[in-house]
Amino acid sequence: MSRIGKLPIQVPSGVTITVGDDTITVVGPKGQLEVPKLSNTTVVVEDGAAKVSRKDDEDVSRAQHGLQRALLNNAVTGVTKGFEKKLEVNGVGFRVNGGGQAIEMSLGFSHPVKYQAPQGINLTVEKMNITVSGIDKQLVGQTAAEIRSLKKPEPYKGKGIKYADEVLLRKAGKTGK
Repeated sequence: MSRIGKLPIQVPSGVTITVGDDTITVVGPKGQLEVPKLSNTTVVVEDGAAKVSRKDDEDVSRAQHGLQRALLNNAVTGVTKGFEKKLEVNGVGFRVNGGGQAIEMSLGFSHPVKYQAPQGINLTVEKMNITVSGIDKQLVGQTAAEIRSLKKPEPYKGKGIKYADEVLLRKAGKTGK
């Protein structure tokens, strides 16, 4: 049995889970998310908990069991608490302006870099820190990765955009004679 898949998902008050043929809809105080319903799993909501089970012991069913539970749990967490990723901009002359849906950055290029966030994502700028927040965990992570890819941190001085909890491996520069 899947260690992840067999755990029940506690459904907080104010959250409703509706199981359809192809999708599972999760509605909560922060919004609504749809999770695809995988073919070899069944989802039952009873007594304030959602339970995911699989139809048989085939390899595909076993793989989908834990995945279905994780997707559903992330949706429940998203509509109640939300998700966020923090980014840091490091470098002399680098600047970040804006917030909401769009930010503008000076990253050492000859032109300012503008980034438009997808629908459902909120960008917050405080000095040289960017916070990406939203209810969809996958979309928050993808947006943070796209912003980071605009100027990845380099290994000598650490200039660029990095995750707040990321540890950079620094290289020693060239030594003179």
